[in-house]
This record gives sequence, C-alpha cells and structure tokens, in this order.
Amino acid sequence: MKRLAATLALVALAGPAFARERAPQSNYANPSAVIAAEIAFAQLAQDKGQWTAFRATATRDAVMFAPQMVYAQEFLGGKADPAKSVTWQPHQVWSSCDGSIGVTRGAWQRGELTGFFTTIWQRQKDGAYKWIMDQGDELPMALDPPEMIVAKVADCPKGPRGKPGKLPKLPKKLPPLDSGHAVGQSLDGTLNWEVTVQPDGARNLSVSMVIGGAMTPVQVVEFAAPPAR
Repeated sequence: MKRLAATLALVALAGPAFARERAPQSNYANPSAVIAAEIAFAQLAQDKGQWTAFRATATRDAVMFAPQMVYAQEFLGGKADPAKSVTWQPHQVWSSCDGSIGVTRGAWQRGELTGFFTTIWQRQKDGAYKWIMDQGDELPMALDPPEMIVAKVADCPKGPRGKPGKLPKLPKKLPPLDSGHAVGQSLDGTLNWEVTVQPDGARNLSVSMVIGGAMTPVQVVEFAAPPAR
C-alpha cells in the first residue's frame, strides 16, 4: 500500500439500496453479506495474522499488486505475518443485481499511516464470499468514517430471473497471469471491473454497474508509479 500519487475519484451515484436478506445461494443481491465478509476478513487478520487472513479469504485465482499484478495465493504462500496487522473498515458496498459480485471500499490504518482500499468479492458455490481482487494505497489524510455503510445495487434486467448463473470451473493449473490487465464481471452482466498496470507500476482501476439502464462508473481510481527504491 503505497502513497496515492495521482487521482482518486469516487462517483457517488444514486442507486437502489437493498434492505432485505436473501438466500445466500439465490440470484439476488445481498450487500449485507458482502459487508459481513469484509468485516470478518478484517477481524481474522487481527486474530490469526494479516497474510494468513488474506490467504484464507481469497479465491485460488485472486489478484493483488506488488506493485505489478500477481496471483495472491502464489505471492503470499509462506509469507510470514507481520507482528501487527493492518486494520481496516468498510465504508461503502456496491453489488450486482444477482449478488454474484460485490465491491467494498473503505479505510485502513497501520500505525501513523492511513489509506483506502477496494476489494472485489465473488460469491462461491456454497454462497460464501471470497475476494478476487484487492488493492489499496496510502492517503495524506484519513477518510472520514460514514454514519452508516452505504449499499448500492445495480439495476436488474427486465423479465424473470431464472436460475442463478454458475461460476466457471478453474483449471487445476492456473494460466500465466497477464500482469498488466485484468477484467471481470458479475454473472448477470450488471457490474464489471477492469484494472490496468503499466510497466512502471502505475495502475488504473474502474468499477461500473447498470444504473438507469446504462453501465455507469461508480469507482475510478488512478495511481502514479511508486517511487524507485
């Protein structure tokens, strides 16, 4: 998590907040389950160790940045936990209509340092959420905590929902990672994300979802290259 050197642009857009709980394996949004997964992730880091928690809550093909994009499970394999874990709290959550993808944004703290994070969560076959992309950066000032966590859900396609979509099966051996580009979307196509990473480590993240019938950006973040060491 290095200093945010360029632009952090969060587009606050009006969208339907989802209030009712749904069955975990249904094709309905459940932002509260995504928030619960983020909070449990943060607590596990305090209880069991930072990288232990990251490994336990990530999918097999999850990616993070070091500063190039890497498979998280491979990068963190055997990595010792720091003596004191970073702490963090979710502030906002966005969800696809079918709940197959959720995105959290919030604040982190480590000693005197503070910053923000974005985590993309994918609902698994058992209904639980695991993260598939995690990134963050340092900020010069701490983010103000919200009075309550804001949840927004993408517009749903017209017509009957039908059966929930199924996740594609991962190969036993993951393909070589394109360290410069990754994209993903919900099973119903109402939320998508894209990240690009330049050779010098500068990167760009965008998250969009269907609002008012159009795919609309809800989070756009640009990072300058980290300083040379």
